[in-house]
Amino acid sequence: MSNKNQPQHYIFKGFPAEPHDNIKNLSLAPPWRNYHYENAEPRGKGYQPSPEEKEVVNAAMILRRPILITGKPGIGKSSLAYAIQFELKLADVLVWPITTRTTLLDGLYSYDAIGRLQEENRKDPDKDTDIGRFIRLGPLGTAMLGEKIDAGIDEKGKNGFKYRPRVLLIDEIDKSDIDLPNDLLNVFEEGTFRIPELVRLPKNKQNVNVYAFDSTERESEIEGGIVRTAEFPIVIMTSNDERDFPPAFRRRCLSIHLKQPDKETLHDIVKYRLHPPGELQNDVIELVDKFFELREKPGNELSTDQLLNAVHLLMQGVNPISRPELLKLIMRSLNEN
Repeated sequence: MSNKNQPQHYIFKGFPAEPHDNIKNLSLAPPWRNYHYENAEPRGKGYQPSPEEKEVVNAAMILRRPILITGKPGIGKSSLAYAIQFELKLADVLVWPITTRTTLLDGLYSYDAIGRLQEENRKDPDKDTDIGRFIRLGPLGTAMLGEKIDAGIDEKGKNGFKYRPRVLLIDEIDKSDIDLPNDLLNVFEEGTFRIPELVRLPKNKQNVNVYAFDSTERESEIEGGIVRTAEFPIVIMTSNDERDFPPAFRRRCLSIHLKQPDKETLHDIVKYRLHPPGELQNDVIELVDKFFELREKPGNELSTDQLLNAVHLLMQGVNPISRPELLKLIMRSLNEN
C-alpha cells in the first residue's frame, strides 16, 4: 500500500517515508491509559460490581478476611480493588504483583544490607548508624499498618490517632510458588511479623522509623522490631484459575468467581467508561453485538477490554466496523496462536 492510499488516521506510515511532525496529531489516550495524574479519571470510578461482589466485599470488611477473586483474564478482577478505594476514599491501592519467584518476604519488607555496610564504613565510629534508613516495608507490611488519621486531641492531651484500612491488591496469586498462599495465611491469622534486623538491636533502640512501601519519608514507627496490624487491610487476591489452592487457604478467604458480563452489562460498561456520543450509538451497539457474538463462539476467549479498545478507536474517528482486518486484530481470541 502506498503512503497516498493509507488511512487518514495513520501517523506512522512506514516505507517509503520521511521524518515528520505528525505525532502532534496523535489522538487522546483511552481513559485507562492516561498517565497524567491530574487529568486521569480514577481507575475505579466506572467499575460496576455485581450483587455478589458487593455482598462478598462487605462481608469481608466486617469479618476482616481476604477476598479471592477468580475468573478469566481481562474480566475486571483487579478493578474491584480500585473501585473500593475510590468509593471509600481510602489511600492509594497497594499493588503486589506475583511471579513464580515471589516470596513472602517480598511483601513484608526489604533490607538494604549493602547500603548499611557502606554507611558503616563511612561514618564516624562514635555515632550509631540509623538502620531505619535501610528498611522499607513491602506492600503487605505497609497494608498491615493501615492509614493513620488524626482524630484530634484526647482528654489526656495526646493525639487521638485512629486507623483506616489500606486496600492491598495481590495480583495473580496463582502464579506464585506453592508455599506462598499458606505463608500468607500465617501473617493474616497472626496479624504480626518480625523484622529480625530490628529485633536484634538493643532493647532501648528497637523502636525505629522505617519507610512505607509507597512513601519517600520514614513515617512508620516499628516498636520492638515487630509489625502489628493496626487495621486489617482490604485484601483482594486475583487468580486466573490456573491452579488449585489448598483447602486451608480457601477456608480462610471469601471467594467469588467472576462471570463474563452479559450484553446489557457490556453496554453499561462502555457507557460509563467511555461516554460515547449519541451519534455513535448505532455503531457502538453493532460493536457490542459483534463482540458478544465472537465471545460466545465455542473455543473463543475474549476480554472486555478488547471491546473497550474497539469503541475507543471508533470515538477517535477510526471505525473498526468498516475495517474488517482491524476488527479481527482487536477482537482476536486470546487463546489463538
